Amino acid sequence: MAPQIPASSLVPPNLAALADPPIRQIDGAVMDYFLIELVETLRVSSAVATARSKKIEQEMIEAGLIPPPAPAAPTPSKKETARDSVTSLSSRTTGKAAVLDEEEEAVRVRLEAIGLHVGANFTERLCRDRPLFSETLDAIKFVCKDVWAACWEKQVDNLRTNHRGIYVLQDNSFRPISRLSSWEGRAEAVKRARLYVAMPAGIIRGALSRLGFHATVAPEVTSLPQCTFQVKLPKGT
Repeated sequence: MAPQIPASSLVPPNLAALADPPIRQIDGAVMDYFLIELVETLRVSSAVATARSKKIEQEMIEAGLIPPPAPAAPTPSKKETARDSVTSLSSRTTGKAAVLDEEEEAVRVRLEAIGLHVGANFTERLCRDRPLFSETLDAIKFVCKDVWAACWEKQVDNLRTNHRGIYVLQDNSFRPISRLSSWEGRAEAVKRARLYVAMPAGIIRGALSRLGFHATVAPEVTSLPQCTFQVKLPKGT
């Protein structure tokens, strides 16, 4: 009687690896480093895109294809004094701050868009074996527990609601900004943290969107590493 050959030995090695892939593990801090590099990369990319857009606009103005922007209102002429010089410097600084805010807003929008896709796809995987949520509060609790634990390894510390479509999610030690600091001081670190919570805000929005609830999410950072997300749902949901 011929010896029997086990079925597993007949399966090619590459197919066996697909059926039972090896477990791959990464360091828990990889996502923190990834977010740092992501923000910096998008900051540079947005600055390049903004400069290119302004260059094209200027070329179109010079070619007569679009009208030039309206000139700024003239300021009343005064005899220049030390006080006027300080005011002039202050106005220049305000102009620079406006440009920086415009660039940061472009980065924030792109980060939130990335988070929107990540949150939606991630939630679909987490909800694979779950029934649909019929109540808004159940969906919010799912985000506070399951999504938060999967993304940031803990649950939300505090959840408040006014029972009229507004929910406040508070994390006292939010991981994406827990290691954030700045040599310019704590106030500057808090200001920079606004960019680092843009992607998490998109994740929350994307998660709720995939659950069937279209919401607006507004993050707020007042003191590191605490972060608060205000989730507003339209009436009737």
